[in-house]
Formats: sequence, structure tokens, C-alpha cells
Amino acid sequence: MMPSHTFLLPVLCSAACLLISCGSDVDDAPPLIGTVQASSGPAAALYQKAQASDQAGDAKKAIKLYKKNADLYPTSHDAPSARLRQAQLLEQRGEQVEAFDAYSDFLQRYQGSSFYSQALARQSAIAKAATQGNVKSGFIFGSKLDTGKLVGMLEKVRDSAPQANTAPAAQFQIGEVYQSKGKAPEAIAAFRKLTLDWPDSQQAPEGQYRIGVILVEEAKRGNQDMGNLDRAREAFEDYLSRYPGRSRANDARQQIAALGSQDVQRSYDVAEFYRRKGDSESARFYYREVLKKHGSGPLHDKAQMALQSLQ
Repeated sequence: MMPSHTFLLPVLCSAACLLISCGSDVDDAPPLIGTVQASSGPAAALYQKAQASDQAGDAKKAIKLYKKNADLYPTSHDAPSARLRQAQLLEQRGEQVEAFDAYSDFLQRYQGSSFYSQALARQSAIAKAATQGNVKSGFIFGSKLDTGKLVGMLEKVRDSAPQANTAPAAQFQIGEVYQSKGKAPEAIAAFRKLTLDWPDSQQAPEGQYRIGVILVEEAKRGNQDMGNLDRAREAFEDYLSRYPGRSRANDARQQIAALGSQDVQRSYDVAEFYRRKGDSESARFYYREVLKKHGSGPLHDKAQMALQSLQ
């Protein structure tokens, strides 16, 4: 009779081979969020070392250890606290861009944390400071962030919590960044997204008004697309339709009135253009447009005289 261990040997070998063949797949699989890893002992020890450095006032070392803890053991019990404390210390040291990235990682990974609102508020505050030029880039003191980086930061704030008040505020700031850089199409698109996705937000009325303002400014800068004036009027009319009792209502009405005067001037200029070309029929059409839009005034009188001369 063969010893019992002789029967166990093939079974153990098969089990070992199975573990070896599956090892690479297990290593490559991402850990399940919320589970406690087998390495929770080393994770706890590393977190304690980070805390010791933190309490000793060695912020630089503490940041490094907190980061290592959160990077190596993202599902450990102390990982959320480690990432949050890393971000806080970075912010205290004036390394706002790095702190922003750490807060963003926290918000992406630990949405169920009780510190989520706190991290979201700090992420939003850093992004807002960046738009005001109060965040340095890298190690160059006073070097402002470029437009792409600013917009990217604000998009992260917006997307971290789309239902929170920080989302429409960040979207409005995206529009402001583009507007301040003279990027009219991008600014208009940003403000339109704000009014479509967050129509009841505090920032939506101002965003709608800004669309009209930007279009007027584009026309004043000599943009050859004269449709800008028509689209500006539509933007201000939409403002009055959607937000009739808001603070910009009177401003919107004044803008519409001013656009009406510009529209009359435009019709008169077109009439004059056709008169000089000898196209009397087209000239008469636009002179009549002036009379329809303007019941009195210098342009009205000029258009009337011109019409009489073309009879």
C-alpha cells in the first residue's frame, strides 16, 4: 500500500501549477475598491511613519510618505486620509498645482468619504485662485498657468460633482477664462453649455448675458460676420424671456435698443453702397428698411431724401 502522501503529491503539484499559470492575471487585475488588502499591515506601518513625520513638523517627508501610502495601498483603510493629508500639506507649502492634483485623485477614488465635500471645496478654491493668477506654475514663482491648464483644472472641478454648486461655477469660470483671452467662440460655447446644463444655477443668467456681450464686441472689432449683431439681439431677447426679473434685465433692454440703432445704420450703409453702384432697386429697398425701423431722426430724413432722388 502506498503512503498517503504519495497520493497528495500529484494534487499539490497540479494546484501549484494552476496558481503559477494564473498568477499574472491576478497581479494585473485592479484591486476592488473598499476591500482590505493582505498588505494592510505594511500599509498601516507606512501610514504611522507618515503621521510621525507630520507631527514632527517634517512636512516634506510626510508628504512623500503619505503619497507612497496612497499610491501603494489605495484600498487600505488609511489611504483616503493619506491622500487628503498629502493634498493639505502641499497646499500649506504653496504647491497649489500639486495639491490640486492630489485633491482630484482623492475625489475620483473616494467618493463615499466623509471628507469628500471638504476636498471638493479646496479643489474648487485652488482652481478659482488659478483663474485669478494667484497660482504659480512649477517652480517659477509668479508664472501664470496657461489657458489649457486653467480650463483643464476647472473641468475637473465641474466633473467631480456635476450636481453640486461648484459645477456651474466652474463652467462659468471656463467661459470667463476664454473671454479674457479673446477666444470668443470658445467663450460662447462655454456659456451656452452653462445655460443648457445648469439653467437654474446662480451663474446661468450672467452666462446668457455674456453671450450677447461677446457677440456685440466681435462686431465692434470689425468681424465681417454681420450676423453677430442678429445673434446678439437673440441672446439678449433670450435673457429677457428666461430671466425677466434678474439684475441684467434693464441692461439687456438697453443692448437691444442700441442694436436696433446699429441695425438701422447698417441698412442705411447698405443702401448707400447699392446707390453708388447704380443698383437703384436694391438701394430703394434698404432705404425703405431704414424708414420702417426708424420713424424719425437724421438717418430717417437722409433715407427719405435719397428715396425721392431715386424716383
